[in-house]
Amino acid sequence: MKNDKTKIRITDTTLRDGHQSLWATRMRTEDILNIIETIDKVGYYSLEVWGGATFDVCLRFLRENPWERLRLIKSKAKHTPLQMLLRGQNVVGYKNYADDLVERFVHTAHENGIDIFRIFDALNDIRNLETAIKAVKKTGAHAQGCLSYTISPVHTIERYVEDAKRQQDLGIDSLCIKDMAGLLSPSKSKELVSALVKNIHIPVQLHSHATSGMADSAYWEGVHAGAGAFDCAISSMAGFSSQPPVETLYAMFKETDFDIELDVEALRKINKYFAELSPKRSKGRGFEPIIDSEILVHQIPGGMISNFRSQLEQQGAIEKLPEALEEVARVRKDLGYPPLVTPTSQIVGTQAVMNVITGERYKIVPQEVKNYVKGLYGRSPAPIDQHLIKKILGKEKQIDHRPADDIKPMLPNATKDLANPELIHNEEDILSYCLFPEVSMEYFKWRAMPEDKRPKSPADIEIEQFAHIPVEQKDTNLRVNMPADATPLLHPEDYEGMNALLERASKMSFHELTIKKGDFNLSLKSGNGSSNGKAKAEEASDENIIVETKPVEKEKAEETTKTDYKETINAVMAGTFYRSPGAGKPAFIKEGAEVKEGDVICILEAMKLFNEIQAPFKCKVVKILVEDGQMVTKNQPIMAVEKL
Repeated sequence: MKNDKTKIRITDTTLRDGHQSLWATRMRTEDILNIIETIDKVGYYSLEVWGGATFDVCLRFLRENPWERLRLIKSKAKHTPLQMLLRGQNVVGYKNYADDLVERFVHTAHENGIDIFRIFDALNDIRNLETAIKAVKKTGAHAQGCLSYTISPVHTIERYVEDAKRQQDLGIDSLCIKDMAGLLSPSKSKELVSALVKNIHIPVQLHSHATSGMADSAYWEGVHAGAGAFDCAISSMAGFSSQPPVETLYAMFKETDFDIELDVEALRKINKYFAELSPKRSKGRGFEPIIDSEILVHQIPGGMISNFRSQLEQQGAIEKLPEALEEVARVRKDLGYPPLVTPTSQIVGTQAVMNVITGERYKIVPQEVKNYVKGLYGRSPAPIDQHLIKKILGKEKQIDHRPADDIKPMLPNATKDLANPELIHNEEDILSYCLFPEVSMEYFKWRAMPEDKRPKSPADIEIEQFAHIPVEQKDTNLRVNMPADATPLLHPEDYEGMNALLERASKMSFHELTIKKGDFNLSLKSGNGSSNGKAKAEEASDENIIVETKPVEKEKAEETTKTDYKETINAVMAGTFYRSPGAGKPAFIKEGAEVKEGDVICILEAMKLFNEIQAPFKCKVVKILVEDGQMVTKNQPIMAVEKL
């Protein structure tokens, strides 16, 4: 009997976007390999297993080779096409790269197992998609274009259709509506898909996040309007800021005129596997099982929310979170309504935080924001206010051509000036180094060590930190105040005996116990907080232990504050101090130099962006009070000066 039903294709995102949204991308390769053969049997259209933040995190936190991860997955997933998320000219990084790097990366990724490339640009700038799409087509792989979906006065249905037509003209094989924040309503899904189906002649796929609670319904309306595929995650890795659960969508469409066939028993095994794994891999990052209706205002993607909170905590301004979220909407409008997806989500979010913590809008402008305003990321969806352009760029001019046209080929001389060229083993290493120089070299150095001499990965140290927290106190009274992406302050061997110490400390009566080792302080403070945050006298004897980690630099900063220098320039935020704009480049200023008001005197790296700090007045630099690469705290004196 002939089956006249329309087949629905489902892409599983568990192994990429699922854990990126819920676990800060902390899934290990071994976690994937233990279950990939079962996932391969489900009957999915494709498996999203690579790209996005996974490349960076593999190197930075997990001490894994992302290329090897891809090869291993491919060796076990023999039936289902593998898919990656490619950021167009940004590749898997946070800036535009040269065409030769984009082309070679695509070729190498395909050779190692990627069958489908989902290619997007944060600004929907077609110029940033051209090279990547052509490179994918040259390999013979499937090129899926994207519309980065957002809500603004300039993002109309008509505009999305025109963007889709341009991508179709470049030869894409399918089109994804990439709703990274869960903003796509059921009615807009129906309207947009209907318009796309009418105007383009390639399959349409839906990608959304469950953050606002609308994704399931948006999928339902979109499929009935003509979309033939959508993204899901296994239920134990779904919901919240991840994708909708596959089991729910399977049940919704199973009793319709659409053909949907999945191995339900395999789904049950997969769900159980990740449910059991989740408590270990999500430690310290948790998530709240609620619908975030505020997403419709600030539009911050799920994957960014936890980092946004961490940024404010690092600056000692977590109480300003509501204000910062409101500021995001204002900054986004100022910058021409860019969709909030990597890297524009980081650009807009960080500028909003800067505005809030300094108390003055655009007093500090990160270099990445300047680059965005200049046009180095592409064309803003709406014009940027001319007054703001002048304030941020000064006498610099905006560009109106393709940003990558100004980038010289990167591969020929990529490793020319390396101090340790022997650490580079192959072309894959060269590609990794071009994308993430510092991070890759740290990994290469770690890899070069004998296995028994390698320090544990930052991600493993995270796990060990939380393993010492008593069960009854996890995520409540005992917390480690260190950002998830911070460099570990303790070596693995330092954790020996820590559990016993914490167990004994929990039974002690004390106000504060401080342990110092090198550049590390561990303070155990007794507390009297109840679960509702209100102190009660009768609870004063209960020791709710709080573990706080802080660099000794903070103490040094306090000592420096007490110096006899009459005039100092102080750090306007917490961050890492740099005297020069980059490795091997000359310092902005030297001791004894005279600087004018507004001259750049240093860089403070904070919240993953580089912030140029300007002299607040004309002065002579008497002494630089901090070392290059040193962490500084807000208001810490960084230079002693004489006003001129």
